[in-house]
Amino acid sequence: MIDREQVGRHVLDCAMRVHSGLGPGLLEGAYEACMVYELGKRGLAVQRQVLLPVRYENVLVDAGYRLDLLVEQKVVVELKAVEQLNDVHFAQVLS
Repeated sequence: MIDREQVGRHVLDCAMRVHSGLGPGLLEGAYEACMVYELGKRGLAVQRQVLLPVRYENVLVDAGYRLDLLVEQKVVVELKAVEQLNDVHFAQVLS
């Protein structure tokens, strides 16, 4: 069984491969599709656009939040195709 740290190393390696192969300037969806391909080549289970409901009191509310990638049910990958990360990007990852 692969642990979370190993999954994280695979994710980082795949991200570097995809970025090196495609370069900057594409839409996030292109990087996402290539990440799924690269992770899949390594035999890792990857889910795309996983619904993430918001819990309010005892109710789960579908508020439109989605995880870009969920790898091996252990690591969440939030993809960004921007020139510079802003505070809103960090807040999005933390929430």
